[in-house]
Amino acid sequence: MTAPGQASLALLIVLASLFQSHRIHAENTTTSPIPVVLWHGMGDSCCFSYSLGQIKTILEVNIPGVYVKSIRIGNNVIEDVENSYFKNVNEQVKQVCDELAQDEKLTGGFNAIGFSQGGQFLRAVAQRCGHPQMMNLISLGGQHQGVYGLPNCASLQHYLCNHLRQVLHYAAYSKYIQEKLVQAEYWHDPLKEEEYKKNSVFLADINNELRINEMYKENLQKLKNLVLVKFEKDTMVEPRISEWFGFYKSGQDVEIETLHESSLFIEDRLGLKQMDAEGKLHFLSVDGNHLQFTDSWFVENVIEKYLK
Repeated sequence: MTAPGQASLALLIVLASLFQSHRIHAENTTTSPIPVVLWHGMGDSCCFSYSLGQIKTILEVNIPGVYVKSIRIGNNVIEDVENSYFKNVNEQVKQVCDELAQDEKLTGGFNAIGFSQGGQFLRAVAQRCGHPQMMNLISLGGQHQGVYGLPNCASLQHYLCNHLRQVLHYAAYSKYIQEKLVQAEYWHDPLKEEEYKKNSVFLADINNELRINEMYKENLQKLKNLVLVKFEKDTMVEPRISEWFGFYKSGQDVEIETLHESSLFIEDRLGLKQMDAEGKLHFLSVDGNHLQFTDSWFVENVIEKYLK
């Protein structure tokens, strides 16, 4: 039989062990913030110091110990920029899905921030991949209902921008252009809705335009928050309302309809109606041009609210 003193000592040891385990777990929790994945926009790269390099620094300063992964498509930044124009989006998304799945630092899940076209690309990752789990998706100027117009082309020279615009207007839905030109894959012509739905190899698919892919709905609804940021003075995106999942009313390019007025929402083809009812959809606006925001705005409205 165990003496009373020995029993008490054993109990104290067990309690101390449990307390220590709880303390270590708590420390690990507080010192391991949720990783953040970034995907840049057209004409940009993963690592330019004045763009996503700066964002990475801001995140690391405001979330001590955070792991930030900035997606690069290609072997170097030059290829990364080129691929933002000329590498099939579906191939890019597949590559990123595989890369994220192999990253051991992301196994517990991650938050994601998409810049311009990177917004809809990361949404495709959330819908198509499912693992590791994306928790919050912040879309900064993403064109979730596509674009119909290309006012500015970021880093492209003016004559190339004009050429790109002409190609999109006249041949966006040809098989060759759809396979080779990134911007064609989210080109949404409201005057050619049926052609868009049938021939768009990327946007029409991830928006469940022709048929409803239940996996897309289920995976998107696993997000805790989908944050859509619109830039009120945007001169790169037409129509701007696409940044909030709105677009032109079908058959013309003047009147717009909001997400809540669209068949995509009313029929809940993508699960956005359910997400809105659950408080998962958030619409933010910035009084500036495309991707023009201050560090303080980013910290207050993105980091503090959704990444900590």
